[in-house]
Amino acid sequence: MNKNPLKSSRRAFLAQSTAGGVILSMTPKSYRAVFADQPPSERVRVGMVGVGNQGGPKNNMKYFLKNIVALCDLDQNYLGEANAFLKKEANATAFATDDYRRLLDAKDIDAVVVTVPDHWHALMTIDACKAGKDVYCEKPLSLVIQEGRAMTEAARKYGRVVQTGSMQRSGDEFKLAIELIQKGIVGTVKSVRVTLPGPNWIARAGSPVSDGPPPAGFDFDRWLGPAPLRAYNQNRVHYLFRFFWDYSGGQQTNFGAHHLDIAQWGLGMDDSGPVSVEGSATFHPQGWYETPDTSEIRYRYGNGVTLFCQQITDNPSRDKGTEFIGDKGSLFVTRGMIRTNPGELLQGIDLPKIPSSQANHAHVKDFFDCIKSRSKPAADVSIGHRSATVCHLGNIAVRLKRKIQWDPATETIVNDPDASQWLSKEYRKPWSLAQ
Repeated sequence: MNKNPLKSSRRAFLAQSTAGGVILSMTPKSYRAVFADQPPSERVRVGMVGVGNQGGPKNNMKYFLKNIVALCDLDQNYLGEANAFLKKEANATAFATDDYRRLLDAKDIDAVVVTVPDHWHALMTIDACKAGKDVYCEKPLSLVIQEGRAMTEAARKYGRVVQTGSMQRSGDEFKLAIELIQKGIVGTVKSVRVTLPGPNWIARAGSPVSDGPPPAGFDFDRWLGPAPLRAYNQNRVHYLFRFFWDYSGGQQTNFGAHHLDIAQWGLGMDDSGPVSVEGSATFHPQGWYETPDTSEIRYRYGNGVTLFCQQITDNPSRDKGTEFIGDKGSLFVTRGMIRTNPGELLQGIDLPKIPSSQANHAHVKDFFDCIKSRSKPAADVSIGHRSATVCHLGNIAVRLKRKIQWDPATETIVNDPDASQWLSKEYRKPWSLAQ
């Protein structure tokens, strides 16, 4: 990347860290000792970038537990909690830092897990590929469509395995559902209906609070990174970032990266996408957060299939998922469940008994297997990019309040210069997306 502030020297970084009061869990000497103590084996050695919320002890750390040798986060509280979890569950202590570049510099780290706000996904993933690391990047893959394309190009250019964290691709119920759809259980698919949950900002935040200074131990300026400079507000960071356009795309990208991804898979569109998108949305009346409360989006594919995506707040969680509708009936799949209409379509089919975390473990195993075989993973970066593109196009259409035409071959919006501007995003200087 050109003129990237993350290109500063290690000496400059250490000086900055000392001046800013950053606490590192280990010195460089003890850091090397941690890696030297690792016995030669088949084990993939992993550095976790982002260890709060989705990247923390209740989520991704559980699935990568036996492989973690390093931790990175801009929040010192998260780093402390993560290392305490490692000590308790694995009797291990990992090198901890607030600068992800130190993980990329380490020759004894094979792969990194990027579980940070969406606006950092592209920069970190591309940097990791350039450093020779394989990458597990949480979904949604990108903040804007241009980023996903750049991430795919970097993975190919540097020969890296990049798995998108859309773990439903590895879930037994989803694999069976797609197999049944592709074998014609509902006949010819005419349409697909996807239902997403509404935002949970209020459940998490309660109500707005005033801007203020960031808490001690949290480097908010570096958290913003390429995003526009603004004052700190506790209701815009950590989990709540996903409801503000500078950092994410709301539930359309958060859960769309799961359920719209399944629609793409079932339609055989992993290397393509829709040709037109239109929709509408409602927003919080007082503007407490920016992304939609509800939305209704209609996609049309070149083969005539229509995909309807709705985001609503009052439906049971078991109704959030993906339904394929054909000329012989319909099949709905969500986590832990497949159902058909008529029900007898499933007669004689052995449905899997699925523990709730099966897909997560299987997705991580697939990533590790592909690191060793150098094959493409279940949710390869190109798949994650195409599914994220569907999500982003929906957001563009509802924000512009008009229909847009999409060319999936060239990945361009057709004859609409204003809409085309939404395919990329201006980064705060001096960050850039250049490879």
